[in-house]
Amino acid sequence: MKNLDRILVAIDFSDSSDKAFNTALFMAQKFSARLLLVHVINEPIDLRGFYVPHISFDKLEEEIKAGAEKMMEQFCRTHFNGFDNYESLIVPGIPYQEILAVAQDKQADMVVLGTHGRTGLDHVLFGSTAEKIVRKASLPVLTVRLSEE
Repeated sequence: MKNLDRILVAIDFSDSSDKAFNTALFMAQKFSARLLLVHVINEPIDLRGFYVPHISFDKLEEEIKAGAEKMMEQFCRTHFNGFDNYESLIVPGIPYQEILAVAQDKQADMVVLGTHGRTGLDHVLFGSTAEKIVRKASLPVLTVRLSEE
């Protein structure tokens, strides 16, 4: 097995991604690896053909990105204590595609992500970003499930 020099962790600011982050941070510290935090802004539905009062589509995209950047800054301030070998990225797109693209671009050695463990109708309706990444990734993927206790 090759060294873990770069570990990518997907962050969506949920409890499950928080748990995945803690696992990824532990591994990054253990292996002296660089931690890559990635938050994907789901492409908003194109509202250009509809009337949306008082806000343009471009302005809405800017506000969503600015909000995500603030959340990531707060996340990093809160979660990093003495660990500075990390990089945070915010990208727009379809989450599983962008996570895999960043992993390839940044030459990550592993992807760590949280999973809600949805089953049944929830899984059918919402799909699973984690499942798509596991199926399509060419690198190891560690999923961390949020326990339902």
